[in-house]
Amino acid sequence: MRRAAVVLAIVLSHLVPAQSLASAEPPDGRQAMREMLQAYYYARSDGKAAVSMRIVSRQGHARNRRLTMLRLDQADGGEQFYYVYFHEPADVQGMSLLVMKRPGKEDDRWLYLPAIDLVKRIATSDKRTSFAGSDFTYEDVSGRDLDEDDHELLGEEAVGESRASVVKSTPKRPGEVEFSYRKFWIDAATHLPLKVEHYNLQGRVYKVYETQEIQTIDGTPTITKSLMKDLDNERFTEIAVQDVSYDGGLTPDVFQERTLRRPPTSWVR
Repeated sequence: MRRAAVVLAIVLSHLVPAQSLASAEPPDGRQAMREMLQAYYYARSDGKAAVSMRIVSRQGHARNRRLTMLRLDQADGGEQFYYVYFHEPADVQGMSLLVMKRPGKEDDRWLYLPAIDLVKRIATSDKRTSFAGSDFTYEDVSGRDLDEDDHELLGEEAVGESRASVVKSTPKRPGEVEFSYRKFWIDAATHLPLKVEHYNLQGRVYKVYETQEIQTIDGTPTITKSLMKDLDNERFTEIAVQDVSYDGGLTPDVFQERTLRRPPTSWVR
């Protein structure tokens, strides 16, 4: 249950759409990443989505999760609140997660475990650990600060029918992360990530993220299906997002520690 507990899925990321138009000239690496973070993790004033997660092991065994995710932005590129409520399976029903994201500072995260009636603060050192036993990490879900890495524009490539900027991001403090660098393929039209490769210290790809479907919802390009593959362990996690809505009138009182035990039923049922 504790493993299942951590499931924000990339949930958050799916709630976040993209900028609508691309510039005529390709941006530099830092600009491209700034636009991607804005497109991927911020959208309008707030968002709500029903999220399904499917975690598949090397042996083909699948575990499924169903949850509701709420997001409220305090400012574009600034502080954000997330609230996640778990509906299924039965062993995680009623579990909830609260995230207060503060760019430039450490995020605050709390998890409520209803079986033992415990609110647990999640250590900041756990941000690179598995999210709900999936192949996503907490940081994959809520986003990594722009200034944590150096960003180099490598050029442009085609990804399917899309034109993408290719950016190499190298951590400034490599001892704090398990990857040596990441490569992003960022859609020139929407600024959404189409693919992300994670490289280990030997320069080998060990984890790959892929966007599988983008839909325009209320005029906003939104990732509705995605996949994270763990190449070393031959397993993967699929995320599907339904019933996405924006600008629904969410307020800060929804995102309080007390709502972990007493969920805002009008938003999560």
